Formats: sequence, structure tokens, C-alpha cells
Amino acid sequence: MKVLITGAAGFIGSALALRLLERGDTVIGIDNLNDYYDPSLKEARLARTLKYPAFTDIRIDLEDREGIAALFASQRPDRVVNLAAQAGVRYSLENPNAYVDTNLMGFMHILEGCRHNGVEHLVYASSSSVYGSNTKMPFSVHDNVDHPVSIYAATKKANELMAHTYSHLYRLPTTGLRFFTVYGPWGRPDMALFKFTHQILAGLPIDVFNYGKHRRDFTYIDDIVEGVVRTLDHIPQPNPEWSGDRPDSATSTAPYALYNIGNNEPVELMRYIEVLEDCLGKKAEKNLLPLQPGDVPDTYADVQDLVRDVGYKPDMPVEQGIANFVSWYREYFGA
Repeated sequence: MKVLITGAAGFIGSALALRLLERGDTVIGIDNLNDYYDPSLKEARLARTLKYPAFTDIRIDLEDREGIAALFASQRPDRVVNLAAQAGVRYSLENPNAYVDTNLMGFMHILEGCRHNGVEHLVYASSSSVYGSNTKMPFSVHDNVDHPVSIYAATKKANELMAHTYSHLYRLPTTGLRFFTVYGPWGRPDMALFKFTHQILAGLPIDVFNYGKHRRDFTYIDDIVEGVVRTLDHIPQPNPEWSGDRPDSATSTAPYALYNIGNNEPVELMRYIEVLEDCLGKKAEKNLLPLQPGDVPDTYADVQDLVRDVGYKPDMPVEQGIANFVSWYREYFGA
């Protein structure tokens, strides 16, 4: 297949591109290499995919409506994976407009490109953040998620609604993937594991929000990629049993689907830090702080639909996943 990946220099995008290239697909990777975090890490990720003749590297902003339209018309991808987004819950408190520009306007341009160019399937990144104020665990894609607690989460919920509209009006098959706290080698420097590792090795204190009582369904990067590939290969079909009297959030009379991709095993943040300390051979000085605005205390993914439809369940234990990250971090930074 010819697959267009947005955010191809990102953490998940670069890992997905490698996986598709290794199985023989052609990949068009687009990214703008913005400076939300160090672009040199993005360049290093790209260097791995640029080794493949079947990879095309294109620099463009999703907000460039005419440029995206021209790209779709010239490249004619079979399938699309939209991973480009303004990420981060906490940054959304400081710069909400960035989330509207990329996550809403940019996604609209992707939907239009798919609609007008015969794309077989659009897979896009949603987030566990959409569960917002929900407290029923584990989080199910069949539950209502109308109470986001950050503008980032609100834009991801909006993406799901926008995708459904295009699935309904234009019969464009779309699949939304709610990722749960992705971590691993080549990860994002703004994520807890990356920041904690840097600060512990530097002898600096780490900020531990909610006094370390967070529980997160930490999901390893390889497990995320496996889930993306399997859902990309599984084009959603309309649900003939869907009823407007009892609306199901995860399916539709349109070719539309939603899945959680999470490890299905929440870990308390303090335990996560203990594992990291063991891997680094060094204790952390902890600055215990209250829950941050926009954060949720716990996440826990119900992955029954993912198992049923594509036969996959993430299973990397945090002990091994963190060890893999620390090994990569030491090699990459010479630490």
C-alpha cells in the first residue's frame, strides 16, 4: 500500500513508518518539524526512515489548506494515518490557539484530502484524555465522553465527531485510536519518563503531581504501533444493529470505529518512578505537588473491542519497557 503518515518525525509516527516500510509498504511522511521540543530529535528519528527508498519526506503544515490539497492530489495515498497534532495537556493551558490551528483546522484539511482522493481508510490519533471527568473504570469506547477537562482533550473529542460526520456523509471509513500514555525509546522530551530520566541523572528534583497517586495505563511504543497497523488493515464496516434510540459511541450506521489502545493494567506513578530508579541505579528527589489543572487522576483502558476485532492486546510490562527506554537514552545521549 501507499500510506500517508502525518507527524512522521514524531514519536509514534516515525516508529509506525519504520514498521510499514519494513513490511514493504510505500510511505509518504509529512511533518513541519516545529520547535515544540528539540527538532534535532525529530531529525534523528527521520534519519532512520530516510534510509528506505520507499519513504518520501515532505515538510508542510497541516494548516496549509491548499498545500495539503495539492499533496493528496499528487500522491494519491491508499490509506492515511493522522498522527500530527499539537500534543500535551499542560501546554494547552498556555497556548490553546495552537490546538485549534493544528488539531481542528489541520484535521479538517486531512478529512477533505481523503474525501476528494478516494482514500480507502483514515486512521487518526485520539487520546485517553477524552475521558475527562469519567470515573467508571476501565474506560470504555462505548461510554459517553462529553466532559473533557482540557482544550487538548476537547480537540481530540472534536476529531472523533468530525471523522464521524465524514464517514456518515461521504462513506469515508475512519478509525479513531485513543492512545493511553505512550512511552519508550525515541519518546517525547515533554513526557514524564523522559523528563524524570534527565533530571534524576542530573541530580535535579522531579515534580510529582497528585503526590504520586496518579494511575496511568502506560503503553509501550511497540504495542501502540502494532495496534495502529492492525487497525489500519481492518477497514471498519457499518454496524447494522446501531440504533439512535440507544446510540453506541464506538460504532455507527456509517463505516466508523473507535478503539482504546492501552496496556489494560494501570500503574501508580510512584511505582513507575521506583522502576525508573532501579533501572538508573539512582534515587530521585521528589517535589510532591497537587493535581495539575487539566489532568485526570487515573486512566485504565478497556481493550475488549481491539481484541475482538483485530486480535490484539498490548502486554509490555513497565519493568521491561522502562529498561528499554533507559538503555536507549544512555546510548543516544551518552549518559
